[in-house]
Amino acid sequence: MHLNHGPIDLIIGAFGKDKKRALVQAKLRFETVLSELVDELDQLRKPVSDYPYNGEISRQMATVCVPYTEVFVTPMASVAGAVADTVCQAMVAGCNLEKAYVNNGGDIAVFLAEGQSLTATIANAGVVGHVRMSAAKPSRGLATSGWRGRSHSLGIADAVTVVAGSAAQADVAATLIANAIDLQGHPGVLRKSAVSESPDSDLGERLVTVGVDPLSRDETQRALLSGNEFAENLPHRGLIDGAACFLNGQSTIIGVFPETGKANKSGGKNARLQIA
Repeated sequence: MHLNHGPIDLIIGAFGKDKKRALVQAKLRFETVLSELVDELDQLRKPVSDYPYNGEISRQMATVCVPYTEVFVTPMASVAGAVADTVCQAMVAGCNLEKAYVNNGGDIAVFLAEGQSLTATIANAGVVGHVRMSAAKPSRGLATSGWRGRSHSLGIADAVTVVAGSAAQADVAATLIANAIDLQGHPGVLRKSAVSESPDSDLGERLVTVGVDPLSRDETQRALLSGNEFAENLPHRGLIDGAACFLNGQSTIIGVFPETGKANKSGGKNARLQIA
């Protein structure tokens, strides 16, 4: 099923006895999602705080962003994932399903009954081509961010795909890891203020990436390592399960990324690059 309202664009799948009922429930929940977000949009565009967010979705957005307040982050960093989580939860409530997913522009919430699994393919992924999520593992969220995506990025990652407990958790982590993969001051990186590209951006006057010239192998590795430095402890903090980062034909894996089984064994300072 395809649901669209303003900037929200969902592709939804359900499998099992109560599929039709589940899709109806998803549609009913979706009807008020955008208005709920608009009601608190001004606050959601500000750095996350102890403001008493009122809506179910806005509270989830803020909650998953709080662990990252050492850097600039607004609840909007997790909005696509939080919407996917909310609709997925409504869809499966009381339904007999084998599995289900809500894909919000690449930020995906997943439901898996016992014994079930779901595999997603990552385009142009180099060493990591698939993500397999299974009911035996706690991961239920998948998200991708990067400067080439539909949202603005402060960094130069082609893509960062994160697997986490929820889509909202994966969304904010992918956004911030992608921001950290960068070469500050590099003359080959073209940047413009976020508001010049999108007047209502929560990033304000911060410079976002709009173009990246060809990079050398060493420059690519240096940028990827900056992402590792930011993200290396996130799996140990329980914020993500794993991340796969891609730039200029090279890649690095942080934590444990499902399907590949590849991992940074220490998850810390000995994190190593895996080059495609």
